[in-house]
Amino acid sequence: MDESRNQYLSLLSRTAQGDQKAFAQLYEATAGRLYAVSLQMLQRRDWAEDVVQEAFVRIWHNAGEYQAEKGTVLTWMISIARYRALDMLRAAKSRRETSEDQAPEREDGQTPELNLYQQRERVEIDHCMDGLEGSQRQAIHMAYFLGLTHFEVCERLASPLGSVKTWIRRGLERLKRCLEA
Repeated sequence: MDESRNQYLSLLSRTAQGDQKAFAQLYEATAGRLYAVSLQMLQRRDWAEDVVQEAFVRIWHNAGEYQAEKGTVLTWMISIARYRALDMLRAAKSRRETSEDQAPEREDGQTPELNLYQQRERVEIDHCMDGLEGSQRQAIHMAYFLGLTHFEVCERLASPLGSVKTWIRRGLERLKRCLEA
C-alpha cells in the first residue's frame, strides 16, 4: 500500500513539472478507480467516461496544488472525479426541471404498470428508510436524495466527517438488507 502511495506521489510530482510520461503512468495506474467511483455515482457509462476525462484534465493542470497533509494522492484524485460527477448530476437535474417547466403537458411515456411499480418501489424504500436510525436516515437522505457532498452533510448535521461516512455506510448496508428481504 505504501509503495503505491509513494509511486502515485512521485508520478504526480513529475506531472506537476510537466512530465507527460509520468502523467500517462498515473492515468494507467488510477483511471480504473476513478471510473468505478464515477460509474457508481452516475449509473451511466458515457457520463462516467466524461467525468474521468475531465478529472484528468484538472489533475494535469492542478498537480502542483496537491497537499499531502490533506490526504493521499489517490484520495485527492477521487475527490476531483467525485465533485465533477456531482456537478454533472446537478446539471442534469437542473436541465430536467427546466424542461419540465417549459413543457408541462408533455407525454412522459409512463405506463400505468410502470407507475404502479415505481410507487411500490418507493414505498419499500420509504419503509426501509424509516427503519434506520435518525442520523443514518438524515445523512443518506442528504447525500443520495438531495445530492449533497459528505462535507456538505457534515456542515448541515454539525458532525465530523468520519461519523457522517460511518452513518452513510452502515445505513446503506441496512437498506440493502431490508430491500433484499
